[in-house]
Amino acid sequence: MKNYLIILFACLSTSLFSQVRLDHPEIYIGTSHGVIGSMVRFDPAVSQSYLLGYNGGLVFRYIAEKNVGMQLELNYSQRGWSESTLNYERQLNYIEMPFMTHIYVGHKSRVFLNLGPKISYLISEKININSTVNSTEVQHTTAVQNPFDYGLCSGLGLLFNIKGNIIQLETRANFGLSDIFSNKKIDYFDTSNNINLSVNLAWMLQIK
Repeated sequence: MKNYLIILFACLSTSLFSQVRLDHPEIYIGTSHGVIGSMVRFDPAVSQSYLLGYNGGLVFRYIAEKNVGMQLELNYSQRGWSESTLNYERQLNYIEMPFMTHIYVGHKSRVFLNLGPKISYLISEKININSTVNSTEVQHTTAVQNPFDYGLCSGLGLLFNIKGNIIQLETRANFGLSDIFSNKKIDYFDTSNNINLSVNLAWMLQIK
């Protein structure tokens, strides 16, 4: 079912605009930095609040059709969850690669929508706060069992082109389709997927 969702998401994103070829493709490279608020959707549920972290990296954008192009990124993303009632907080550090369709309206100033799939890999994890030393809760005593993560992302933003320099602000929602803990019948959690919301400020240079 999850694979069908990814395929449907990609198909919808590429069919929103009729393709009109540009005389000269637009190519951009740059960097993006911001803050991300993360939770893990546990089933059975775990009471949480958002864990704030850093999110940012490199951006490549290629536009060959009017109103639609493609965007690739390589990011470092601090995810995880925070349990305010139990005073427990764990940070999950990922390298992620979104592959998105970039849809826009406007010329020098543009409103845009980015959407598509992404893949991630856990490079480290750490416990920021732990007042549950003697806890027997599964999410406290178990390290992440599935380091590979995949999911969907969608962002809405505004950009300004100042003599080939792009300044943009984007808010993006990310929904993981894989689980960080094992979800076999003998395991405690049926689901444990990442969900997060980020706000990033980017600078890009138009090189063509």
